[in-house]
Amino acid sequence: MTTKQITLSVIGVVALGVLYAVFGLPSVSDAELPTDVEAIARGEYVYNAGGCGACHQPEGTTAPIGGYVIEAESPFGANTFHVPNITPDPETGIGGWTGKDFLLALKHGRSPGGSFYWPAFPFRSYKDMTDQDVLDVGAYLMSLPAVKNEVPDHEMPAYQFRLMMAGWNIMAGFMEGTPPAVVEGADDPQMQRGIYLARALGHCGECHTPRNGLGMLQMSQEFAGVEGLSPAIDTAGWSTDEFVGFLQLGMTASFDFVGGEMADVIEHTSLLSEADQAAYAAFFTRGEGESSGAADNFE
Repeated sequence: MTTKQITLSVIGVVALGVLYAVFGLPSVSDAELPTDVEAIARGEYVYNAGGCGACHQPEGTTAPIGGYVIEAESPFGANTFHVPNITPDPETGIGGWTGKDFLLALKHGRSPGGSFYWPAFPFRSYKDMTDQDVLDVGAYLMSLPAVKNEVPDHEMPAYQFRLMMAGWNIMAGFMEGTPPAVVEGADDPQMQRGIYLARALGHCGECHTPRNGLGMLQMSQEFAGVEGLSPAIDTAGWSTDEFVGFLQLGMTASFDFVGGEMADVIEHTSLLSEADQAAYAAFFTRGEGESSGAADNFE
């Protein structure tokens, strides 16, 4: 074999390796979805903790049949995302999904067929979910009645296509960065639970953290708010009890009630256990004591 042939072979192998790394399916567990009553109950809790119904279960419906519309502006044009049906209907929903399919979707943004989901689906936050929580919520969803509901295709500029997400995902891993500071008491189990709820399950940053021009979260400004979309999560002066009350009732420290999409969030946080509500409060208030009457910023 000549030097040229060896060089071309090496380039070919490297190119194939790069293509596999970019487009190949991530390695995930082949774990089966649990079917026991306890797992389904845990999955229903995860479903509520993740606020899944806020997008997948339109008002007036009793199942996550999809259809909610998300309008998103980007430097590349306007996008309209139609939230999918996630009941186990085999034609219009997620009928036939396996445990592996749920792990690929929630933690890696990949469909059972290997295509890429757009980041309107918050997989960049869900990537930090435990495998058990993913499998449990899958068990819950697959236990629901199948509902046939055809959701329209996303409406996007013609030059945006799913394969672009391969490069976007890699870039996001480098460009999102990290939160501005280490959380004090992060080794405390309650604080760890609060971090998990806020950053992974509750994916609070998806709405309340700024993004760069490519739509990637800027974690150095975590929860700093997005101009014209959502306010900063500012709990200066809040007590933990006030924040727990907020999660239960949607009432702020200044006795106002939130509305709009935040009210939908409260519908789900109100269903959390008192221990999880306290964990949320521990993370966001960092264990503050009595309220100082400071202004709140949640509407």
